[in-house]
Formats: sequence, structure tokens, C-alpha cells
Amino acid sequence: MPELPEVETMRRGIARVAGCAIRDFRRPRSRLQSITITPPPSEFRRRVVGRRIVGVGRIGKRIVLELNSGDRIVLAPRMAGLVLLADPPDRGHLRVVFELSGLAKQLLFWDRRGLGVVRLVSAAEFEGRYGPKKIGPDALEISAAELRSRLAASRRAIKVALLDQRAVAGIGNIYASEMLHRSGIHPAKPCNRLSPPEWRRLHAQMGKVLREAIRRQGSTLRDNTYRPARDEPGEYEFRVYQRDGQRCGRCGRGEIVRIVQAQRSTFFCPACQRDVGRGAC
Repeated sequence: MPELPEVETMRRGIARVAGCAIRDFRRPRSRLQSITITPPPSEFRRRVVGRRIVGVGRIGKRIVLELNSGDRIVLAPRMAGLVLLADPPDRGHLRVVFELSGLAKQLLFWDRRGLGVVRLVSAAEFEGRYGPKKIGPDALEISAAELRSRLAASRRAIKVALLDQRAVAGIGNIYASEMLHRSGIHPAKPCNRLSPPEWRRLHAQMGKVLREAIRRQGSTLRDNTYRPARDEPGEYEFRVYQRDGQRCGRCGRGEIVRIVQAQRSTFFCPACQRDVGRGAC
């Protein structure tokens, strides 16, 4: 579930690990299926122990720790992962522990579903795997013109296209529904049928939705898995996501419905998200 707002919230929550040295790297004993860790833990440990974390960044839906060796640790929470400094939801799903010296004493990677990835890469490997040829511009930084140029020729439904991390990085299933609803754009409308005003509205609402979600520490779903570093639920309030059957708060006329696109749930209001979109609220 963690999308750009949740991962950015986690990044900010662990920012004080910058300047800390890694004293140890370990995987707590568990009967659970291991998450993906590359290279193998023995090599991973050899390359990171004694190194200093000099930067804490984010690329799309991943946290990036830059080491003074030039290597980078890429933490991908995927569906149900958390990156924390302390107090994980439980110890049974604690997957990786970095012991630190400095302002922070530990950095934890917790994953309830075991789908997360912890990857150590060199600077060259990072560019090849996560550079601009692989991952698109960040959704908080992309311009309206670039967003349109990257997607406008596509025949894909706009909701599906927004999830393409090669086109624009950081948007996931939840916030795509939210920004399209605020833009008054039907999620199944093909990209090549969006008008210039619709592209401008979408870009504006993309920034508004993501920044509001970051201010509110992201969103916690019904499974209560996601918790910011301060260990309280995210407070972003959905307008359409998981609100099927409820009256639309944007137009007051329609009822939120759920459809499936590319095997994922989409929520929208058929009254105010027609093919010809209306002004955003």
C-alpha cells in the first residue's frame, strides 16, 4: 500500500539517520518466508558495516540511503512494509535491523506480508536500475507539460497510465483515484482523449492531493498496517477510495462506485466524472 505520501512520511521520520554509522546489519530469526535481500546477507553486511549514512532520499515509492562508500541501500516497502526507528507493530514481522551509532540507534524494516525488498547497489547499479530510463519524474516534481507529453499519446485509461512508474513515479492505486475525482475526470477515459484543460486540472490536483496527504502523514487503511514513524494512523481522509455506496461529497448527486481496472479497484463518481470533465473542486 505505501505510496508516495506514506514513503515520504517514512523518509522524513528516519531523516536523522543521516550522519550515523552502521555498526551491524542483521536479520532477526523468523519462521516466516524471508523478504528479498540482495546481495546475500553476508556480502550485504560486509559492504555496509562501518559505513556512514550520508543521505536519506526517496525515489518514487522507495527510500534510498546513500553511504559514504558510494553504495546505496534501497528500501522498498511494497504492499505492507514500514521503515521505522523504533517500536514496530510487532517483532514477529521484523525483517531487517541496522544497528547504528549516532543520533539514531536502530533502523528497522518491518513487513507484515513479506513482499518488501532491501537492496544494496553501487552508484553505477543504482543509475542502471533506478535512473531516468527506468523510473519517471517524481509526481511532486513533474511539470504539467511533461506529464502531458509522457502520457497524452497513450490509449490506456488515464487511471491505469498514472500507475506506470516509468511515466511518473510515486502514484499508486489509492491516490490515483483521489486525484482523478478532484479533477472531474473519468478513470477509464483514454489518455489521448483528455483535453488540455483536463491535463492542467489533473496536474494541479496531483500536487494538491499528494502534498495534503504528506501533511496528514499519509493514510491508514482498514487493515491498520501503515503507521508513520510517530506510530499513529495516517490522517488523510479519502473522498472516494473505499467509499463505494456513499454520496459523492464533490457534487452531492452521485454515488461512489467501484470498478476494476488492471486487476485493481478504482473508485469514482459517475455523476461528476463523466467523459467531459468539469472543474476541480
